[in-house]
Amino acid sequence: MMGERQVDQAALFYEFSLERHVPADHMLRAIDRFADLEGVRAHVAPFYSSTGRPSIDPELLIRMLIVGYCFGIRSERRLCEEVHLNLAYRWFCRLGLDGDVPDHSTFSKNRHGRFRDSDVLRYVFETVVRRCMAEGLVGGEGFAVDASLIKADANRQSGMPGAEGLDPVRSRRAVREYLAVLDDAAFGAATPVTPKYFAPVDPAARWTAANGGLAFFAYATNYLIDLDHGVIVEVEASSAVRQAEVTAAKTMIARAHDRFDLHPKRLAADTGYGSAEMLDWLVNEQGIEPHVPVFDKSRRTDGTFSRDDFSYDQERDIYVCPGGKHLTTGGTPVNDGATLFYRASKADCSACTLKSRCSPNAPMRRVPRSIHEGARDLARNIAKTAAYLLSRRQRKKVEMCFAHLKRILKLDRLRLRGPCGAHDEFLLAATAQNLRKLAKLIPVRTPVPAT
Repeated sequence: MMGERQVDQAALFYEFSLERHVPADHMLRAIDRFADLEGVRAHVAPFYSSTGRPSIDPELLIRMLIVGYCFGIRSERRLCEEVHLNLAYRWFCRLGLDGDVPDHSTFSKNRHGRFRDSDVLRYVFETVVRRCMAEGLVGGEGFAVDASLIKADANRQSGMPGAEGLDPVRSRRAVREYLAVLDDAAFGAATPVTPKYFAPVDPAARWTAANGGLAFFAYATNYLIDLDHGVIVEVEASSAVRQAEVTAAKTMIARAHDRFDLHPKRLAADTGYGSAEMLDWLVNEQGIEPHVPVFDKSRRTDGTFSRDDFSYDQERDIYVCPGGKHLTTGGTPVNDGATLFYRASKADCSACTLKSRCSPNAPMRRVPRSIHEGARDLARNIAKTAAYLLSRRQRKKVEMCFAHLKRILKLDRLRLRGPCGAHDEFLLAATAQNLRKLAKLIPVRTPVPAT
């Protein structure tokens, strides 16, 4: 027999508990165990007035942002709607059933004011990293570094030729931020090359076609991860050029040492970080083994001897050619003081039977050597070891972080403009990734019943 729902008079009183209605296996329950935000109020307190109406609780705003970035809710207007409706989000934000959700405009007012002045988003990120360290997820022995391009909130069709320059009367916030970072090595000072186009709404975004498709305006998010469990120990926003990414890598390594006392023994990276200057910085200034392919264009393809065919005698500071003759240097660096040239004598080359395979179009052979060649040689030797092969496999973890960032957290295009907007979004996304990793790898400790 078909049943019929009986509609009775509504009860006068209800008993309802959010705690009972949030599933035990919900991700936010696991994340809440590691979201230690008690210090947020004290961190931002100096940036609030001692008089006036009470403000929105800054911890509530941070918790809502964490929900948004953990679940790919990019719009703050939509985030407010979701927190208002979703019981689990209300539970995590400590709002209860009747708590008021802040207006979406509250986020932008605080972001452009107190949050950036106090750098509270970096404070939250570093708090989560320290929790990862306390839980044993950060070994500190091996790190990997890489960068990934994130599209800027700028239409590629609205770009203007880079040679025209920026209209000085523009007063947009993104323009002011761009002017403020012109001398920053991670942005304006990264390269003297004028971009082909620039975006009037976000001049700091770089015009790039590095992905192999249509060119677009982008920023680069730089990750420094620990190779044990892929925890992001540092994050930095930079311009989308390789020079800026290398500078960001140095900044992150130095800051990880200053903030967390982490100093890795080895660093894994791709060829973009294998320049002579970067390798020298790692080896001689930081004492870090570079598990990095050497960026080397000395190999010839015309059948003549490459530089690798010449052996270097470090004690006598000479090169020995395949014919057994010596190449010496005058000791004067060229190319901005970064290269020494070793030359054979004209008499030796003229009488050599291998001249056609060595210097067929020149009277003598000349071999360049970087002043940082010692670090390059060390990197080449490391590349022949089993530890290097292990680092190459482990380096894929940073690529997995970027894939998770774009596919799961939906951060393939920025919503905020300017270097500060990119900085804020990258910090929040990295914080969300570390919290999700903690929730996944650290199980809930169930109490053992007494016997």
